[in-house]
Parts: sequence; structure tokens; C-alpha cells
Amino acid sequence: METPEQYGKDEGPAQKVSVSMPAGRIAAVKARVGLRGFSAYVSAAVERQMQRDLLEELLQAKEKEIGHPSPEVQQWAAEIFQEAEAMAANDHTTEATAGDEDAEWRDRKAG
Repeated sequence: METPEQYGKDEGPAQKVSVSMPAGRIAAVKARVGLRGFSAYVSAAVERQMQRDLLEELLQAKEKEIGHPSPEVQQWAAEIFQEAEAMAANDHTTEATAGDEDAEWRDRKAG
């Protein structure tokens, strides 16, 4: 019998899992990508989180190696992150502006 541990992170057959999340978040994802795109969207979100986790580990290792960034670099990074958070909060990609890009994303991720 095959187990998920046999495969690399992007290999193997798709498997169903049960995940709990707020109903409003589920509705927002379905509104954005449709029911058929839900799994691909969540899978992509998990991949991004894994990348962020690895980046954090690399940043911590680099800080141990060369020390903390200067106050100027910290301020610059804080401003960049605030800008990114504002963009995410405004959710610039809406059904009205996404057009065919959403359908293309769903097709690419589902395939």
C-alpha cells in the first residue's frame, strides 16, 4: 500500500484530507476560484506557507551568521510588508478586475 511519505512534496496521486477553517474563509475562496478550483487554491496556499517557513529558517540562520540587519534595513522591510499587507487587505484582484486571469489560474492549477 502506498503512503504519502513515499513521495516528494509535489509528487503522487491527489488525496482527500479534512481541514477545518472558518465558514467565511471557505465562502471567500469558493467565490474567488469556484468549487472546482478550491483544492488547487488551498494546495497553492500551503506551498506558499511552506516557502515562507523555509525563508524564515534561512533568515534566522543568516542572522546568526552575520548579525541583525541595521535599523534602516529593518524600517525599509517594515514598510514593504505594510504595503503588501495593505494590498492583501484591499484584495486588488476582484471578479470585476480578474476577468480571464482567474479562469486561466484555475485551469493552470487544476491541470
